[in-house]
Parts: sequence; C-alpha cells; structure tokens
Amino acid sequence: MLFQDIRDYQILFLSLFLILGIGTRDWTLRPELIAVSIITCILTQWIFLTIQTAIKTWRDTKGTEDVTSSPTPGSENPSGHKHCAPTPGWGNPFGHKHCAPTSPCTLSSPSSPTPRSENPSGRKHCAPTPGWGNPFGRKHCAPTSPSTLSFPSSPTPGWGNPFGRKHCAPTSPTSVLSLRSPLITSLGLSLLLRADHWTTMVVAAACAIASKFIFKVGEKHFFNPANFGIISALVLTRDAWVSPGQWGEDWWYGLLFVGAGGLILQRVGRWDTTAAFLGAYAALEGMRNLWLGWTWDVYWHRLMSGSLLLFALFMVTDPRSIPNSRTGRLIWALSIAFLTFTLRNFFYMSTAVFWALFALAPLTLLLDFLWRAPRFQWGGNE
Repeated sequence: MLFQDIRDYQILFLSLFLILGIGTRDWTLRPELIAVSIITCILTQWIFLTIQTAIKTWRDTKGTEDVTSSPTPGSENPSGHKHCAPTPGWGNPFGHKHCAPTSPCTLSSPSSPTPRSENPSGRKHCAPTPGWGNPFGRKHCAPTSPSTLSFPSSPTPGWGNPFGRKHCAPTSPTSVLSLRSPLITSLGLSLLLRADHWTTMVVAAACAIASKFIFKVGEKHFFNPANFGIISALVLTRDAWVSPGQWGEDWWYGLLFVGAGGLILQRVGRWDTTAAFLGAYAALEGMRNLWLGWTWDVYWHRLMSGSLLLFALFMVTDPRSIPNSRTGRLIWALSIAFLTFTLRNFFYMSTAVFWALFALAPLTLLLDFLWRAPRFQWGGNE
C-alpha cells in the first residue's frame, strides 16, 4: 500500500517539485528526458536483480549438489568411496549400476527406495497430481530445492491467472522488483541533471542503478546512486551539466523546500547529517564573505541554491549509503562540507558538492569499521 514506506513520501516530494519546476521555474526540464530516466532506471534495476537472483539460485543448487554428492566415510564405507546400488527394472533389465543424478527432484527423497510390501521391487513412484496443468494425471516429481521452498504449489486463480495455473513466485526481497528505489533515483537525476540528448540520460540512469550492485561491500553500497549517475554523465558525455541555481533564490521557495524535506528527514532519522553539512558549509561561506567584505546578499545567494538544498536533504542523507553510526555520519558530513567549500572557492567548480560526495563516498566503509552500528532498513523491499 502507498505511504507505508518512507520512500513513498520521498517520491511524492520529488515529483511535486519536479512538476513545480516544469510549470513555473525551469524551462530546461524536458518531460521526454524524464520519461527516459525513469524507464532506464526501472529496466536496469530489473536486469541486475534478475542476474543477481540467477547467480544466487545457481550457487544454492551447486552447494546442495556438492553436499549430497560427497561420500560420507563410516563403518560401512570407511574409505568414503561412492557406491551405486543396482536398480533392476524396465529400463535396466540386467541390473546394471547407475548413479542417480542429484537433481532438485530427488534431493528430498532417499537415494535408493526402501522395498516394502506395497513396493516389493523398490522402484520410485511419484503420485499423479491431476489438475488444470495436468488433466491426464501424469506423474510429476515436485522439486524441493532451497530455491523453490517458498513457492506456492497450489494454483491461485484470479485476474492474472484465470485458469488457476501454478506459478512459482519468489519471496526473497532481492528477487522482487521494487519500483521505489529506481523512481527516487530517476526523479533525483531529472531534477539535477541536464542534457541535450536522450542517450546522456540513459548513461546517467544506467550507471546510477548499476553502482548499487557493483560498488558494494557485503550488502551495503557506498555510492549514492543519483550522485554516481551525475558524475558518470559529466565524465562520459559532452552535453551533460548541472545548474546550481536552477530554481531561483526566492526565500519562500527555499523555505517550502526545506520544510517538506525536513518532514521526510524526521521520519528517516538523519537530521544530524543535514544539520552538520549545512551548518559547516554555511559557517565556512560566512567567514569567507566577511573576509572579502561582500554583502550578505551574495552569501544568501550561494546558500539558497536549489541543487544544494536537494543535495543536503536527499543525497548526503541517503540512509543506505552513508555511515551507520551517528559519529561516523557527523565526521562524514563535515568532511564533505569542507571539501565542497575548497573545490568551489579555490578550484571554481560549480559542481563541487557532487564531486565532494563522490570522492568521499568510500570513506563510509572506514567509518563503519571504526564506529559500528546497525544498518538502516527500509520498511519495504529495496
């Protein structure tokens, strides 16, 4: 359901400001490029989730086969050699020895059948399961591998399945495509990144989502996806740019932006990171403004940039890629503020804040190692 996850509010927030930018503020926003960004993010997420699930299933199956195929030394088999008992029958009238494959269909049953009064020959039987998918009651061996234990075996008729056919729906969080994460990334890219060609947005969106699956340690990715996509577009293409003052500097607009973003930060619990970054950066800019003798209009002009506020409220506070502990987050935010100030005022980089976050993203791993804390978890699937 909607608004059961904090990310639903993030999507609403970014969408409203994107619509406001299209309607009143920024005519460089192109709806077709926004659509390209959204579609590319969703497709890239689906592709990587499919590959990740396939690799996990292959590893689980391979590990199970290794366990079942390895001989166990004991009193009856001191050397641990493999033995295959003869299984006479219609396909083997002379009782030749066969080694039955350890497929998922036979993992849950003994390797050799136990003869009983009902089964004197010791042959394996699979009970027929007649139904819509098997009208003639043919025999099937249902797989019982770990990769299919959570799949429903009973048909579930409905609008998407009018004939009640059996479906194996994965229940692992990593195998369920959640639209929240790619939507947030694509909306963030659409608000910040500008391009002349749609291929540039494809590059940015694909690199953004791919970074979550490639650059990670354990289960944590340390690059902010949208920031990684922006840097990738700036480096790999020639028509990408970021406009720091794209939404103007009216006080009411900035107040609305901070207020709406603050409500989301309160739910996420990362106010400390935003306060540390904005406080440190504002203090450094204030000291420089006093040193140069500039008016305070210049100071507020530099602080009320729309991209700076979006960065402070959503990028530097991404709970899945920033340090887990509060101490680590404060050190990390102060470091980004200092590097941003240096790059902007001494190297005259208009995109300094994004380069600072990109350069210091790997520092997250060190801070998590020095100050350990539980990792943030979303309310739904990632």
